[in-house]
Amino acid sequence: MIALKPTKGHLLVAEPSIIGDVAFNRSVVLLADHSEKGSVGFILNKVLDFTLTDLIPDLEADFRIYNGGPVEQDNLYFIHKVPELIPDSIEIANGIYWGGNFEAVQELITKNLIDEKQIRFFLGYSGWDADQLNEELNSHSWIVTTNEDNDIIERPYSSFWKDKMMQLGGEYVLWSNAPENPAYN
Repeated sequence: MIALKPTKGHLLVAEPSIIGDVAFNRSVVLLADHSEKGSVGFILNKVLDFTLTDLIPDLEADFRIYNGGPVEQDNLYFIHKVPELIPDSIEIANGIYWGGNFEAVQELITKNLIDEKQIRFFLGYSGWDADQLNEELNSHSWIVTTNEDNDIIERPYSSFWKDKMMQLGGEYVLWSNAPENPAYN
């Protein structure tokens, strides 16, 4: 397998060897930004026990909230596929956008003009300093993969990591069916 360099829009798939790290064990992270200054991403497959209404009571919406990562977990972030509806969005890649005007998002939700197939909310984000991600890649904590399509927002979170292990093939197929804690095997 050719090792890819991390790039904005790529996915970081946690190696099976990441055990005991609650945030990153079996995580799939979308890199929203990557430069020589550092990286920012959002964990796509760790749903929390909150809805948008729990965080913003005036907004009646059962949109699930995901754990975006361990940094700034008191802030709400979002990615979406509708930049034409949400001003000031930043394209990540392949038709996936980050952020934008939150007042527009609230109005879209109130008027039922946007749904969970178009937007995903996160508490916190995953962040790496300038060389930190490269160090983690060198220690085999992550596998960098491309994100070929824009279905990651509507993709089922519960099987995302397992599906990525299957796609990687080889020894990773074995890990796709292993228990989360190998001691249970």
